[in-house]
Amino acid sequence: MYVPPAFRVDRAACLAFAAARGFGLACAHDGRKPLASPVPFHIEYGSDGTPLVCFHLARHNPLIGLADGVTPWLFAVSDADAYVSPDWYVSPDQVPTWLYEAVHMTGPVRVMTGQQLPDHLSQASARFENDLAPKRPWTMDKMSAGRREAMMKAIVGLVMAVENVEGSFKLNQHKSDADHVAVTRALALQKSASAQKLSAAMRAMRPQAFASIEDETLSTVHEGIAP
Repeated sequence: MYVPPAFRVDRAACLAFAAARGFGLACAHDGRKPLASPVPFHIEYGSDGTPLVCFHLARHNPLIGLADGVTPWLFAVSDADAYVSPDWYVSPDQVPTWLYEAVHMTGPVRVMTGQQLPDHLSQASARFENDLAPKRPWTMDKMSAGRREAMMKAIVGLVMAVENVEGSFKLNQHKSDADHVAVTRALALQKSASAQKLSAAMRAMRPQAFASIEDETLSTVHEGIAP
């Protein structure tokens, strides 16, 4: 991933972002062409602290044959993204751009063994069911034993031992306070949930800019010179 210095995110923040997202694109190369599958996942940590991306694929997915435990794969995780119009900036001579948050994790992938697959499935469902609270979580014991066994035979569990992590959060960090605030406010007015999510992240990133501008506005109002 190409990451301009202004948008670089540290390793801990990247892993936290990926874990919170829980959905990404598993990518590998078969020697002739790239292969990829969108999959949900959860992150565990090995005894040595290595992040482990745990996921599963349909048994007939050709990616499984590439999980040799040695060759690195890429796991791409992204979340909110939004277009930014040049008209939203205070400064002149701007260009259209796109804001986004993305993390890439790379490392070898191996096949789960023994009890790892049922443990993974239980942890994965619990991770996502918890997001639906106050709904009572679904658990695997709600399935009949036969159905559960049949479904588990149809998939293969995989684990990526994460070696490298890169993150790029492009949120107008390189722009002036005035431009940052203007774009943040414009994004908040868009219909897109992604635009609004980025707006909230940008406001949290530079709260002093909003406080300063709001203080200036309040001061002009008190002076009776506001338009």
